[in-house]
Amino acid sequence: MKTPTIKQDMVVMLIFSAVILTMPVWLEPLGASYPDLLQKFAIFGIFAVGYNILFGLTGYLSFGHAAFLGIGSYTAVWSFKLLTMNILPALVFSVLLSGLFALLIGFITLRRSGIYFSILTLAFAQMSYNLAYSVLTPITNGETGLQLARDDARILDRLFSEAGEGLPSTDFFGFSMSGYSGFYICAVLLIIAFFISQRIFHSPFGTKLRAIKSNQTRMKYTGYNTKPYLLTAFVISGMYAGLAGGLMAATDPLAGAERMQWTASGEVVLMTILGGVGTLIGPMLGVGIIKYFENIFSALNEQALHQAYAFMPDWLATVMVTLTSPFVGEGWHLTLGALFVLIVIFLPGGIMEGMNLIKKRFSKKEAEPSPTEKATETGQ
Repeated sequence: MKTPTIKQDMVVMLIFSAVILTMPVWLEPLGASYPDLLQKFAIFGIFAVGYNILFGLTGYLSFGHAAFLGIGSYTAVWSFKLLTMNILPALVFSVLLSGLFALLIGFITLRRSGIYFSILTLAFAQMSYNLAYSVLTPITNGETGLQLARDDARILDRLFSEAGEGLPSTDFFGFSMSGYSGFYICAVLLIIAFFISQRIFHSPFGTKLRAIKSNQTRMKYTGYNTKPYLLTAFVISGMYAGLAGGLMAATDPLAGAERMQWTASGEVVLMTILGGVGTLIGPMLGVGIIKYFENIFSALNEQALHQAYAFMPDWLATVMVTLTSPFVGEGWHLTLGALFVLIVIFLPGGIMEGMNLIKKRFSKKEAEPSPTEKATETGQ
């Protein structure tokens, strides 16, 4: 595979940054420009981009990354309770602690590969969920979830100001984590995360990870010890998940055990596969589709469908509403499932494969000479 040049990488970064930072503008016609949803796009984008470093480059399918998501959330909330409402220490601790747990879990699970590795990561995630839900209730507050309280210590904050009447809100040096300012903070972190991922993909380290995915046995025969590379990728991926979990707590200061359920791990797998495993942009496309379906498509009801089909005759509009209503609203999972089946069957490489096919088709058309040129070339 030809490695892109630095200039090509910079062009991709500029385009990616422009697209992310202008999301409130171009998502407005789609009804998805409100801050809470934009924050979800950015946070789950970080989660998926980090997961793709492990799954996309090494081929190791983990069903346990929700554990690091939950660890990041719990760590961030404890930072808010004990130190300060500024998100910087919370995010640093979330990344470091998630990386530490990823090192421990990866050291054990990477002794196996294939389906056995996947089952081991799933087991660790479920163990983490059950520990957070019941055993570690003094730390996690069990099923109620860890929340802020007015009488929390917040040592650093109390050194410089007195506690107010209500609960304080999270901020980044005065910039609130709610509203559009919160989205842009998450967006900048997503751009940084994407840049780091891009550097990993196009580095010698990334090349070695792809070689492991292609043929790990052959790598071992050439003298490479593959375990340190796999463990490093696992830890980096876990740190990305921890950052995403910390941002979840920063935008909504609550940490619950449900973030550690296997369904959260399964969701990021679907995002990566839907967009394109092993591609830089693919996971972001998967995040956008799934979160749009979950938050916008699921809100459609029969009244909205009647408005959409208002240009049709009444009898035809009624028929169309009857036919499409099972696929929207509460039935959005059915539509997403059908889309996922079609992608897996016809585009195993995800949406990015489809985009590449379209690009090649147009490139071939542009490259084909016209009949006049053909005649000139053949001397006719």
